[in-house]
Amino acid sequence: MQNSDYESIISKAKRIPFLFYLTKWLFFSALIGILAGSASAFFLVALDFLTNWRENHLWIITFLPIAGLAIGLAYHYWGSDVAKGNNLILEEFQNPNKPIPLKMVPLVLLSTLATHLFGGSAGREGTAVQMGAAISDQFSKLFSLNENDRKILLIIGISAGFAAVFGTPLAGAVFAIEVLVLKNLKTDAIFPSLIAAFIADFTCLAWNVSHSTYSIPIVPELGIINLLWTVFVGIIFGMVAWFFSKSMETWSSLFKKWVKYAPFRPMIGGIVIALAVFFIADTKYIGLGIPTIQSAFNNDLAPYDFILKILFTSFTIGAGFKGGEVTPLFFIGATLGNALVWIVPLPLALLAGMGFAAVFAGASNTPIACTLMGIELFGVESAVFIGIACLLSYFFSGHKGIYGSQNQSRLKKGFYKKLGLG
Repeated sequence: MQNSDYESIISKAKRIPFLFYLTKWLFFSALIGILAGSASAFFLVALDFLTNWRENHLWIITFLPIAGLAIGLAYHYWGSDVAKGNNLILEEFQNPNKPIPLKMVPLVLLSTLATHLFGGSAGREGTAVQMGAAISDQFSKLFSLNENDRKILLIIGISAGFAAVFGTPLAGAVFAIEVLVLKNLKTDAIFPSLIAAFIADFTCLAWNVSHSTYSIPIVPELGIINLLWTVFVGIIFGMVAWFFSKSMETWSSLFKKWVKYAPFRPMIGGIVIALAVFFIADTKYIGLGIPTIQSAFNNDLAPYDFILKILFTSFTIGAGFKGGEVTPLFFIGATLGNALVWIVPLPLALLAGMGFAAVFAGASNTPIACTLMGIELFGVESAVFIGIACLLSYFFSGHKGIYGSQNQSRLKKGFYKKLGLG
């Protein structure tokens, strides 16, 4: 046998593992992408319907305490093992123990819809991510996958859920890896994460579910002056992200300290939130707040909007209601950027877009994913401004973010150590 024959055999042998890897993860990515995308589509349609219904029947907010009690009872008696939500996914990724129970899907879906219907302030990414991860993790047991493959499945589920709910597949794919693997990049998850994200997004669109649109019509040249202003606002965004995360942690600790019976926590929180809504006679700070987010790109808003959204959302989540934090963070960032236009000589829409992405970047410790999200939502022209703001926000958002079980990256640890804070 000639040397060329040996080389041909070896070359073919090397292709077998790659083809197996490709086939396996194409199958799982497509399957989970379709399932998570369909679940997210149903969730978004239901959420939009219930939000519109609430806005036309504001008396329903009176029943927020009862909804809170129902959510509390459901998780206390039937969902205690999935009550950690996103943090449970992080913990299972870091230290695999057992598959995430499938009951997480209906529990978080119904609880989030109830939170929004009755007037809580919460987001939607937490629900989509938890549904995607819980669905994907079922296949690890069904196919008896090893620990490494299970981790990739969790990344796929998060990627699919995030991409479908926001219509940002690139950001969704990177977010899933970045939020879970801060210390070392998990390169073998990149391909399946991307495929799942695009399929989930396509599936959601195939169900005729549309996403919110935003525009940054004017992007100035960077220059030294604009660079300095971008650094300044990036630091501000990071500090506000820290304040939001700290507020959630504080409210949660206070409720756990003073209200021992867990189901009473969202009930009491519901009483306070309902009274606050009727007192200020405005519903802009509950629910997702998408109309206000869109308005922040075009109109002057009240400079205190972002503060009230922080209070309403951190109190809602801290009390035990379900939902995500990301869309409220978009609200906080966009309205903060809108308010900064009075002291920062950058275009209004650009500041709103920078805040939109950067506050989320700081709170979630995902500056790369948030930069990509900014590019997908606002266009590549604003990429440099958004990227710098996201990076600065990430570094100045403190040790912890909205995901308490998230491991901090060596890069951020080193940064704080040099400042004498770590």
